[in-house]
Amino acid sequence: MYGRDRPGSFGLKMSLNGEHWSFMDGYGELLVARGPTLTGHGDDAESTGSLHIVDLPDEEAARTFAYEEPYYRAGVFESVLLCRFHNVLGRTMWDFTEAVDGYGRFLVITTGGSGPAPAPSKHLIVYGELLSLDGETRIGRAAMVEAPDREAAATLLPVGADGRTESHPWRFGGRPGKTPIK
Repeated sequence: MYGRDRPGSFGLKMSLNGEHWSFMDGYGELLVARGPTLTGHGDDAESTGSLHIVDLPDEEAARTFAYEEPYYRAGVFESVLLCRFHNVLGRTMWDFTEAVDGYGRFLVITTGGSGPAPAPSKHLIVYGELLSLDGETRIGRAAMVEAPDREAAATLLPVGADGRTESHPWRFGGRPGKTPIK
């Protein structure tokens, strides 16, 4: 699930953080990746969206997760991308241990197109195929990556000529000061 924030909703989102984290606590063992997309890097960056990859059993559970989430219920999101994620690397963001000093983290999403799979890279944090909720249709790919900048991040996930790539500054999410359950 990737919820894109509605313009002007940052204050509302921040006021709901406690409810959001409490809701997420119920999914702790099922989380593959989570965190906000941002306007940029640093302490003054504001959230532009929220990513949650959760290992859920079926479409109904995915819809419940997405549409019962406090940010969604309060109207923070302008849109929601909800799809099945085939975890190609088979790991969570907490398994990533090869951070590079000076590199930023990014969420890269490709849609359409049928470019080649990304080359193996120590900079892929989590990577997978995006499928329709029923698993029948390939929508694109998504990766959380480390890169020196947004443009370099986008090149880590190739897309065919008829596709589209989004690259968003992103950071590991979760309740401040709490170690994830993994």
